[in-house]
Amino acid sequence: MLQYRVIIEKDEDGVLVAKVPDLPGCATEGRTREELMKNVKEAIQAYLEALKEHGDPVPIESVQVSV
Repeated sequence: MLQYRVIIEKDEDGVLVAKVPDLPGCATEGRTREELMKNVKEAIQAYLEALKEHGDPVPIESVQVSV
């Protein structure tokens, strides 16, 4: 199981936005923290699947930090 650091911010409309620094361009949003966490897991899985399909290397996991 890989773990990636996720940065969570709130945008100007109050929507939560998650970005995964180790996976460039991997970002998602959600109205609640629960929705955001579900969406970010799906986004990471889709990103990693796309890398594998294209034969690109999967980035080494990062440290997970909870705030």
